Amino acid sequence: MTSFISLGALRTFVEVGRQGSIKRAAQELNVTPGAVSQQVKALEARFGVRLLERGNRTVKLSPQGLQLFRRVAPGFAQIDAAVDLFEGRRPGPRSLVVSTTPSFATCWLAPRLGRFAALHPEIEIRIETSVQLADVSGGMADVALRHGSGEYPGLKSTLLLTPRLVAVASPSLLSGMPLAEPAECLRYPLLQDRDRADWLTWLEANGVGPSRDAAKGPSYADDALLIEGAIAGQGLAVVRDVYASRFLAAGSIMLAIDAPVRTFDRYFVVVEPDKMAVPKVAAFRQWIMREAGLG
Repeated sequence: MTSFISLGALRTFVEVGRQGSIKRAAQELNVTPGAVSQQVKALEARFGVRLLERGNRTVKLSPQGLQLFRRVAPGFAQIDAAVDLFEGRRPGPRSLVVSTTPSFATCWLAPRLGRFAALHPEIEIRIETSVQLADVSGGMADVALRHGSGEYPGLKSTLLLTPRLVAVASPSLLSGMPLAEPAECLRYPLLQDRDRADWLTWLEANGVGPSRDAAKGPSYADDALLIEGAIAGQGLAVVRDVYASRFLAAGSIMLAIDAPVRTFDRYFVVVEPDKMAVPKVAAFRQWIMREAGLG
């Protein structure tokens, strides 16, 4: 006779997968970390496989654990969505997981979140950053904010922002005076993106022919780091205007030359279609669209 698997243990496992932490999962479930560990170990014993890869202070899903998570998490996500819809606007804390890139979180989203908290104190926001699209359909995030084409099969994507590439620098590096021609940027040290592509794109769009110097210079993993390098006077950087706007307004960087270049990729709000009407998701989508000037 096949023994039944505890739904409580599965729910605990899914929460560990979502949180990436036994401690945070315990806090979300209002139990002790020891109880969470015991539930997961019971599942591992039941299935005869290791579901988690445990480090000193972190845990992550094993390949078998990820497979189980992707199959089980959507069911619990649907239960949560049904409960949220049933409860409607009843008071009480609601956790909302938002996944985005490190640069977008640092430069655009985080400075604005206080306004969302003031409007919706009942919703507890958790920001997760990754360069990869979170498994929204698998329940690892409620909302994703992503830079790309907007084509995410099975998910609902809504255009948020259309960025432009701008060349920026510390005012001290340029003595407070913008350059006269785009080609003059090549006289200065250039700070490169991870793929060393943005300077080439910007220069070509501004009529500057191929140059070996265009791909030289230290490279940084994301625009937030590029902006910090520019603020420190290390060189000129090409970044997306949605990241640079706050620093331009503060005067910590300036436009090296006013010659923006439109990009093909844009920023989208990505959610699972079934979650569109969930109150916490709908509230966040409406708020962020207004922040982007679309509401």
